[in-house]
Amino acid sequence: MKLIPTRIPDVVIIEPAVFGDDRGWFMESFNQERFNNELAKLGLPAARPFVQDNHSCSKAGVLRGLHYQLPPHAQGKLVRVVQGAAFDVAVDIRRDSPTFGQWVGVELNADNKRQLWIPEGFAHGFLALQDETHFLYKTTALYAKDSERSVLWSDPAIGIDWPVGQMALRLTPKDEQAPVLRGADLF
Repeated sequence: MKLIPTRIPDVVIIEPAVFGDDRGWFMESFNQERFNNELAKLGLPAARPFVQDNHSCSKAGVLRGLHYQLPPHAQGKLVRVVQGAAFDVAVDIRRDSPTFGQWVGVELNADNKRQLWIPEGFAHGFLALQDETHFLYKTTALYAKDSERSVLWSDPAIGIDWPVGQMALRLTPKDEQAPVLRGADLF
């Protein structure tokens, strides 16, 4: 497993070691001890243990986010795409952070097998780039409806460069009406 820092130091891209031959391929998709050791090499804290796995399937143009949970149910997320492709985004919503309001985006797809570690204190969202995009994520806290919050995906103060192209976006009313960063409940 190789961890690649992003321009926001706390968010990292994970490239698993993939072993292939004429029969197919194998990879270890997660190893808690190895993951925490690699985080430590980057000077980052260990992740809390993962307690919930989620799986969504989206059509091209579905935009989910930007979602997060407030303490005491704040979630760190380890995300990946096992079929299709998605543009995945993390936004720093920690008011005292030097990277507050900044975002990182990376394409995750079934071919590159990359994962993204998004620690607590970040809003998260993704845009499905293909039909039948299967998105998996592990979380460090259980879902808690009363702690769930969101930030508007198109907030100009954040300025995410979503790769929309000619795609027709599909959002839930909740995501379309989310508050901008300035008006949101944050960390």
